[in-house]
Amino acid sequence: MTTRGLTSGKGRVRLSSSNGSLKPAGINQEKMIDPHLRIRRAIRADDALLVRRILRSHPNLLHNPDLTGSREEAGNSNLHLAAKLGHVEIVRLLLSLGHESPTVGPALNEQHQTALMLAAAAGHTEVVHAIAEADPSVIHRRDSRGRDAVMEAALGGHDTCLQILLTYVPGGAYEAVRQADLEGNTALHYASSKGNMLVLRTLLAAGADADRRNVWLWTAVEYSQSVQSEVYLKNLIADMEKRRASKREAVRDERVGTSG
Repeated sequence: MTTRGLTSGKGRVRLSSSNGSLKPAGINQEKMIDPHLRIRRAIRADDALLVRRILRSHPNLLHNPDLTGSREEAGNSNLHLAAKLGHVEIVRLLLSLGHESPTVGPALNEQHQTALMLAAAAGHTEVVHAIAEADPSVIHRRDSRGRDAVMEAALGGHDTCLQILLTYVPGGAYEAVRQADLEGNTALHYASSKGNMLVLRTLLAAGADADRRNVWLWTAVEYSQSVQSEVYLKNLIADMEKRRASKREAVRDERVGTSG
């Protein structure tokens, strides 16, 4: 399409040769874009001020699920997108505006993933902290495969995110690290498959069950990424068992001493 400039008494306009329409040369093209797309562009650009301004004019776009994206992003809300990108200022803005309602529950995409899961998988520490602090119960939510945010953090090898989740999770870290997905895999299975030493240590310290088998009867050790990580995990397990045995013995001795 070609255009040519015309000058009139009212200023400069453009004539489109394709349809003969006249448009003012100074028009703000951004305002012509659908608000659904504008707010997503603002989120991708990490422009919290623009996001706030768009939502002020279009409060119905607070969630704005993506119905046109790829299968991976299908159903992602504004919070999903901001969390996945690690844009914590926008995440806090959306939370403050009521994006995640305690009565309705967290927004879920088509794979039933929460924004917290995406942030944990990507290792965005500040975002994980913001969402977990705002509503700790969301840590327990499962996606269509039975995975939760703790498993996603373990799979991604993000130890700081994992520690934040285990700090806030209702019911305590012990129960959280012993949960399994639909295939019987625990966070320890996922961490072992990636060989992240810090994550393995954190999970075992929290009480992860190293003997737990998935539906294929495999333990976490059998998923070890390498021989080195397998040896490391076995040593960690042995060390943890020794510590627990020592604690049990100390408690038993204390009880005997008290009764005597």
